[in-house]
Amino acid sequence: MSTLFIAVIAISALAAVFGIILGFASIKFKVKSDPIVEQIDKILPQTQCGQCGYPGCRPYAQAIADGDSINKCPPGGQATIEKLADLMGVDAEASAHDDDKGLKTVAYIHEADCIGCTKCIQACPVDAIVGGTKSMHTVIKAECTGCDLCVAPCPTDCIEMIPIEMTPENWKWQLNQIPIITIPSNTAENKVES
Repeated sequence: MSTLFIAVIAISALAAVFGIILGFASIKFKVKSDPIVEQIDKILPQTQCGQCGYPGCRPYAQAIADGDSINKCPPGGQATIEKLADLMGVDAEASAHDDDKGLKTVAYIHEADCIGCTKCIQACPVDAIVGGTKSMHTVIKAECTGCDLCVAPCPTDCIEMIPIEMTPENWKWQLNQIPIITIPSNTAENKVES
């Protein structure tokens, strides 16, 4: 019993020593990230679709911080471009994608043509497509970001990107398009009265 007790104490002591070394190393050798990259990454939609030319939103955020264009994110749309322009202090540009007309689209699977190959499920970065092998698939409309990545892998071309119809539930004010006029408090009329 004393041999087992000594072994447990020895392993506990080694674990404590290695824990202290790892704790010290994590503080001493911590890599500090650029705070602007964190802010840019929070604005991006986190679909990890790769349509911007980067493997995900974090690498694209790093590229924007390094000087790349802010208009390469189709799922984010014009609203994301304007938020990035405001953060970076540059002018908002039009989307770099020609097919972006400001209309939000979602994937639609023509279920009669679906063969259940699951290639669209594997391509979807946000898991908006449900279905099983050799079974019909369908899209969860509320989860689809319109990234268009599921269309190309489909061998039967049964996936179509359709625009979302405007309803009272999904309609939003375009506040950034309404000009706001501010009147200075010390106008000429105020000076004449006083």
